[in-house]
Amino acid sequence: MPRNSMKREPIPKHFRSVEAAAEFWDSHDLTDYRGSTRDAHFRVDVRRRVFLTALDPELAKKLTTFARRRGISTETLINMWLAERTNEPACVK
Repeated sequence: MPRNSMKREPIPKHFRSVEAAAEFWDSHDLTDYRGSTRDAHFRVDVRRRVFLTALDPELAKKLTTFARRRGISTETLINMWLAERTNEPACVK
């Protein structure tokens, strides 16, 4: 029997959670529902920008060690210190 002609469970109109939707699609093949879906159109606005700055390798090691002791990323530590130094609020991710 061809796969397309097999009886399939309908797609729920609404899922109770993201996890429920993930469970459904983890156990169902999207190609079996080709005629039941429609294209999605959306825009993505990525605002985060990354600026690369060269650091002395020994300084980078010290910063990484210092950040690890505090349980934060090196990026967070550097952003916090630079924000303090420039009297700006830290934009920490």
